[in-house]
Amino acid sequence: MQYGDKLRNLREKLGLSQKELTDRLNINRSTYARYETSSTQPDFDTLKKLADFFEVSTDYILGHESKLSHQSQAEKEDDDFQAFINDPELQVWYKELPKSDEEELRKLRMIWEMIKNEKNH
Repeated sequence: MQYGDKLRNLREKLGLSQKELTDRLNINRSTYARYETSSTQPDFDTLKKLADFFEVSTDYILGHESKLSHQSQAEKEDDDFQAFINDPELQVWYKELPKSDEEELRKLRMIWEMIKNEKNH
């Protein structure tokens, strides 16, 4: 995946138009559009500004890392929890998960936290 594709994916993930993004970062919109098509490259300062805004490393944008390098602890825990509740083996035990209300999901998250804490100690 080229850096332009990564920039576009990161921007779209946040639900921003090119104009909204460039207004926030004080970047020329047409210049940024060329970044997304990989027809021109951002300078170092702009690359760092973009990486900071998207909370990723410059290496990620440039294709030297396959995963986002910066993920908040809450995002990582949520990803782990989602993997836990979507495990097909566990769904045999908790068939009603897709129909669960917020309170049931909160209880399941507490159980997940206990399992995770036990595993880390």
